[in-house]
Amino acid sequence: MKPERDLFEQTHRFTATLFHTGGKGGWTFAPLPKSLELPVTGSWGMTPVIAAVDGKSWKTTVWNDTKSKSQFLPVPKKIRGSKGAGDKVLVELRMDRERICGRCIPWNEIDISSSRSQSSASSP
Repeated sequence: MKPERDLFEQTHRFTATLFHTGGKGGWTFAPLPKSLELPVTGSWGMTPVIAAVDGKSWKTTVWNDTKSKSQFLPVPKKIRGSKGAGDKVLVELRMDRERICGRCIPWNEIDISSSRSQSSASSP
């Protein structure tokens, strides 16, 4: 039996065509390919990710649209620059372990000596 791949270690790369919703003040999104389906881990159908568009990275969330059965990455102006609806971008996504699971402390950083001394001091 093959071990399962760690979802948090997988980086997904794809090219997407940006689209814009609404008029002034609307959002610009990069649709995720249908073949890539990130699990919904947050409220409101969102999944926390670390994303990069054309090499500029930031922490954000992927939005899940249950009606169209699609997922979208909102791409702010400060990230996309002059690109807009109809322009192609290179997207990289990785699920954000810390924002989904909380901060993980590596075993070699855990100090158990203070907990041992406290428990032995309270023992009769």
